[in-house]
Amino acid sequence: MKAVALFGTIGSLVLGTLAAAPAAGLPSPAAAPSPAFPSTSALPSAPAPAKISWGRCPAAEHLPSGVECGKVRVPLDYAHPEGKKIDLTVSRRHATGPKKERQGALLYNPGGPGGNAMPFPMYAELPEWRRTARAYDFVGYAPRGVARSAPLSCEDPKKAAGKAPSDSPVRPSERFKQKKIKEAQAYAEGCARRSGAALKHYNTLNNARDLEMLRAALGEKKLTFMGASYGTYLGAVYATLFPGHVRRMVFDSVVNPDPDQVWYRNNLQQNIAFEGRWKDWRGWVAKHHKTYGLGKTAEAVGRSYYRAAAQLRRKPAGGKVGPAELQAAFLTAGYSDHYWPIRAAALSRYLKGDPKPLIAQAAPDPADAVADENGDAVYTAVECNDAVWPRNWSTWDRDNTMVAQVAPFETWDNAWMNLPCAFWPRSPHEMGQRPLDVRTAPGALPPVLLLAAERDGATPYSGALELKRRLVGSRLVTERDAGQHGIAFSKNDCVNKYTEDYLLTGRVPARDAFCKPHAEPEPGEK
Repeated sequence: MKAVALFGTIGSLVLGTLAAAPAAGLPSPAAAPSPAFPSTSALPSAPAPAKISWGRCPAAEHLPSGVECGKVRVPLDYAHPEGKKIDLTVSRRHATGPKKERQGALLYNPGGPGGNAMPFPMYAELPEWRRTARAYDFVGYAPRGVARSAPLSCEDPKKAAGKAPSDSPVRPSERFKQKKIKEAQAYAEGCARRSGAALKHYNTLNNARDLEMLRAALGEKKLTFMGASYGTYLGAVYATLFPGHVRRMVFDSVVNPDPDQVWYRNNLQQNIAFEGRWKDWRGWVAKHHKTYGLGKTAEAVGRSYYRAAAQLRRKPAGGKVGPAELQAAFLTAGYSDHYWPIRAAALSRYLKGDPKPLIAQAAPDPADAVADENGDAVYTAVECNDAVWPRNWSTWDRDNTMVAQVAPFETWDNAWMNLPCAFWPRSPHEMGQRPLDVRTAPGALPPVLLLAAERDGATPYSGALELKRRLVGSRLVTERDAGQHGIAFSKNDCVNKYTEDYLLTGRVPARDAFCKPHAEPEPGEK
């Protein structure tokens, strides 16, 4: 998921009326392959991977000399483990403490789907991570499809970057909707054409099996893992498939793993949660009206934002920043309040006649075009392959129109992001096979630690409560009245203490714990 905090009662009522994901309606790409997800028990055993041969990192990774790199070879298709193989890139920084303190490897997944954890070893230098880095080798990796790990691509990156500037209407016209439908169909066809039969193998079940191969290749008897956002769903699937191979797990900003939520309804709920975070940002800006001059109330700040969007529709800033680029930049304020001051300052300066800060923050960077297109391709492939999506445009139109009435900020742009799944190669899920039912039996899994902020827009808080129910013996640490997405080793000392203590000792709180919110940013912070 583009990311899944509390959404209000009105959001719950709206979502309660939405259909799950009914059948046919939109055409499928011609000659598209059909994904296949054999059950774990039916899979032949994959051969044990070779131990990783570590060496200097390629220049393409942009990693310092203290980090070493290697590869792990895994089956493309675990139903045929002796068939085609792909290589996953891996990075490592050795534990900094003496031998008596070392506890093995800590693997990290930053989410996405499509996030690249190759830079993770550099976290060892950050003050909040240093005690943990004394005990663990920090191991990052690029999941299948990402970066140099059998990379996926669905369109020419130059074409993707060339779409800017683009529009982002709150109430899209029928003509605009039809344009986005055609774009989504062309994108899905591009994914199928460029990847062929391999496309179906990019999914969460295979990502979890890859994680098991990584554990073995590292020589770890059991896995110590930390996942954020989508990484929590990946980790939960791994825990369901391989509970006896789990040592410790931290799930930070938790995706709802309910098979009925993955992924269509999760994205609808995300829209409503983001609306709450959008209001949080507007309220903060209003409190600092003397600094930014964007309005004394949240509603007034919203009017300033949409005035800017209207101006950009008429004349894109720098020829590259239209309403859609504006929305994408300001969506990051929903993920992290780190962005609150700089986004407010850029909007203020733009409305006063200086577009330079907004252009710097919102214009696509050609240097990022390949990585951005690759990330979008992996995100799309994993989510579309994982579960059933509506095939009928009328379902998308009805559900998103309904949600947009209470959550206009993200709803339609999120719909366009996910709409290729309506045209995706048909999967066994449409023949009755559901996504994996994430859960573990009592005593099957060591205690795991869940972290969540109550107002997280990207992974709504209800997801953490659901995963806690499904992983027996897990404990949840909640940051109250806050919405930061990704709270481990961040701004809250209370959360950091629980996380560090768990990773170093294996202890979880005796009962679910609650932390006060971290301090809001001050105007002018960068």
